[in-house]
Amino acid sequence: MKLLFASDSFKGSLSSEQIVEILTETAKSIFPSCSCQGFPVADGGEGTVEAVIKAKNGRMRTIFAHGPLMEDISCSYGVFGGDHAVIEMAAASGIPLVPKEKRNPLITTTYGTGEMIFDALEQGYRKIAIAIGGSATNDGGMGAMTALGIRFLDKNGNVLAGFGADLEQVDAIDVSGLHPAVSETEFTVMCDVKNPLTGPDGATYTFGIQKGGTPEILDKMEKDMKHYSRKLKELTGIDVEEIPGTGAAGGLGAALKVFLHANMKSGIDTVLDLIGFDSLLEGVDLVITGEGRMDWQSAFGKVPSGIGMRCKTKGIPAIAIVGGMGDGAEKLYEYGIESIVTTISGIMSIEEAMERAEELYRNAAVRSFRMLRAGKGLTYTEKNRPDDPLV
Repeated sequence: MKLLFASDSFKGSLSSEQIVEILTETAKSIFPSCSCQGFPVADGGEGTVEAVIKAKNGRMRTIFAHGPLMEDISCSYGVFGGDHAVIEMAAASGIPLVPKEKRNPLITTTYGTGEMIFDALEQGYRKIAIAIGGSATNDGGMGAMTALGIRFLDKNGNVLAGFGADLEQVDAIDVSGLHPAVSETEFTVMCDVKNPLTGPDGATYTFGIQKGGTPEILDKMEKDMKHYSRKLKELTGIDVEEIPGTGAAGGLGAALKVFLHANMKSGIDTVLDLIGFDSLLEGVDLVITGEGRMDWQSAFGKVPSGIGMRCKTKGIPAIAIVGGMGDGAEKLYEYGIESIVTTISGIMSIEEAMERAEELYRNAAVRSFRMLRAGKGLTYTEKNRPDDPLV
């Protein structure tokens, strides 16, 4: 029997690597002759670069760049295979880099993200995937594009720096200085949100509060972002308002789409493609995935739904071991997940569950594999025998 383990981390308690170790040890104790393979996986958010690099035996490249407030920082991105680079924009432009008392989307920039992309291009990487979750910015991607050589000009021809406050001043865009390697590079944006650039569900009103925007600031920035959107359409011919996901990361999604012609793709699907997940399914009898908490949102771009759908396509059963189940978790049955097993075995606080995470997960794994062993012993008639590789 061949088993494949690919679970998201349980935030704050268990890493993906620890989960693989526990599953492997437990499976071997119940099925001594089974074959086990496992690897960390993420959905395009925190931990994505690390997961891909470990799966592909790549490495991290560290550079000096600028943070959201244009402070000097060092940040890293992943490289593998000679031509692939994987970048998390949060490494240079993420909200954790800005102290709470300094958060203000008018004064933050994605410039550092552009510096990471620029460095990857300079190093010769021509397949670049960019995860754009967790931003501290609402600059429409101006900062990142400025780092790549584009000039945003005001009505007097002055070059704008690329902060959120500069959106209202954009009058012309000069793309002649854009890094020449952009035209020969394939960009993929890991983006699971469908938010447009503007409007009630747009970049400003949906994500601006967590970035420090007051009601007054948000109203001003929404007006400025609409101006920016009109300029993008006027100067490039592309109506970003018609493209889902352009509001991601404070409008960085729009800039990546318009100026780099990036392909916007689900985070988990991008990760699974990068690690060659479909090929890893060859000959596999069962896949175990999971996440810290599963509910109806898990069906939208999260690790279990992405894994489950790939397994469903291949006709391979998958189960999920999760920390807890919320409303609508059963929706995952439509996405290739055959069963959901919770680690919680009694009434306890979240603090206790996290403190005992390894113990509880191991117990859940034992229950899962013992049930699997019981299932293998069932006898079926030819009439009702299921089409199941485990039987």
